[in-house]
Amino acid sequence: MLTMAKNLPLVTVNVFPGGFNWPIFVAQDKRFFEANGIAVEVQGTPNSVTQMVGFSLAKFDIAMTAIDNIIAYVEGQGQAPIGAQPDFMAFMGVDTGFLSLVAAPGFNRISDLRGKTVSVDAIATGYAFVLYEILRRNDLDKDNGDYNVVGAGGMAQRWKGLSEGRHQATLLSAPYNLIARAAGFSDLVRATDVIGPYQGNVAAARRSWAAVNKEKVISYIRAYRSAVAWLYESANRDAAIEILCRYLPQSSQDIASASYPELMNLDHGFFPDCELDRIGLACVLELRGRYASPRKVLGASEVYYDPSYSDFARI
Repeated sequence: MLTMAKNLPLVTVNVFPGGFNWPIFVAQDKRFFEANGIAVEVQGTPNSVTQMVGFSLAKFDIAMTAIDNIIAYVEGQGQAPIGAQPDFMAFMGVDTGFLSLVAAPGFNRISDLRGKTVSVDAIATGYAFVLYEILRRNDLDKDNGDYNVVGAGGMAQRWKGLSEGRHQATLLSAPYNLIARAAGFSDLVRATDVIGPYQGNVAAARRSWAAVNKEKVISYIRAYRSAVAWLYESANRDAAIEILCRYLPQSSQDIASASYPELMNLDHGFFPDCELDRIGLACVLELRGRYASPRKVLGASEVYYDPSYSDFARI
């Protein structure tokens, strides 16, 4: 499929709303996608079930999603009733997920959440297991009924539910954790400070589609890497903040400014090389092995991740 304006091959990309789309915003704004020979159309998703069902039906080409979602559906452990999806694969690592445990005002310690309700996107996929593990390490056990869990959808929906008092805590990332903090909510802990390195968001495709669209995948990786490099240039900070405000209207100037040091951080920000974090992936697999149902032995990383496209993108 071609764009009318530039006659470039079109790549459709499905995303959750959030500051983790900053490189995509930059690549669109600075025409890095065009420079690499593709046009990108961005679609939004309200939750992982909707995204993964659409992915299985080839409604879009690339999913920007948690790698745990890819693993879950490859293994037939996803929440949507679509069965195992061995065609799903990650081809680029993006970030840690930028996850922070945020609670309603007055909940100043993780232990305060005993007997309360916490929310996730989907109860058995995505970042749900990160939340369960943070709580477990603070003596709150899901299996013992120490807290209640509800599926509330993507980050925008979870923040809305938290702000309306429908649950008491959830995992948020910028700008939502910063919006919450400014509104008097408690930003209790950064997830990676508790669980260590973690592979969060990835770019994923169906193996069958990627095999016949190799140049599109490589072009996407190259453009995305250029955008991340541009973001890490301190001279581009003000322009980057303006782009985030324009593409993510819920980010005020102050919130966008605060997002910059949070997301552009070599310790826990965007991965400069856009490579998958193998140690972080091991954490994802360990948590899935502990919390997923039905329990099963998970495969090697190559079952879920194909590094060859990233390798070709460096040539």
